[in-house]
Amino acid sequence: MNDIELKEFLDEKVQLYNNPKFIETDPIQVPHSFTTKEDIEISGFLVATIAWGNRKMIINNGKRLVEILDNSPYDFVMNHSNDDLKKLNNFVHRTFNDVDLKTFIISLKNIYTNHKGLEYLFSVNQEDNSVQKSISKFKSIFFEMEHLPRTEKHISDPMNNSAAKRINMMLRWFCRQDKNGVDFGIWKSISPAKLSCPLDVHSGNVARKLGLLNRKQNDAKALAELDFRLRTLDANDPVKYDFALFGLGVFEDFK
Repeated sequence: MNDIELKEFLDEKVQLYNNPKFIETDPIQVPHSFTTKEDIEISGFLVATIAWGNRKMIINNGKRLVEILDNSPYDFVMNHSNDDLKKLNNFVHRTFNDVDLKTFIISLKNIYTNHKGLEYLFSVNQEDNSVQKSISKFKSIFFEMEHLPRTEKHISDPMNNSAAKRINMMLRWFCRQDKNGVDFGIWKSISPAKLSCPLDVHSGNVARKLGLLNRKQNDAKALAELDFRLRTLDANDPVKYDFALFGLGVFEDFK
């Protein structure tokens, strides 16, 4: 299909999947259980961190995680004691374990106490057309606290050629101004035009099938290629097409 037909096809799929029903089957439902900005940010960041593997398992472990945080993520982060951290013992999602989670809680407290919060950290280092440098800088600040080297693998770095799928997904959640009520749009300091599509096996395969992506690896170079193509379809809201690519791959088995 030509570019006009491709845009029409993808726009139809965006309309099909970018609606409240999507929330019922997606990890974004976890932060949707909160109303305050900081609770949404912290729960969203944590559930995005564990968003790989079986979707049902991700959602169940995300719900369990916020229950462990007394269903008050921001209050727990800012006011936890060492005894409170013991509540996190035995939490595990695949390779993300309680040691990693404790490091994340301590690092989040440092970010809100000394670095003006998550939104500020991601917004302060953004470039003219990208937030990938911001992700890399965020990782370096996040791990300025004492931590085990093993925990660093749970935050990807685009400057090391990672597609950083989970962080880019989180940024879509927080930055995209979504009239349909799926994405939150609570971060006004980052333009949705700068966002990158969360690139994974499903979206990558669909993008290649549609001629949006040629590179075989799902890495930072592939992400830049996909970003360029999606921005030609909608320069102001390119990551809305994540709904189309993901929906085609997961729900329609588009191959």
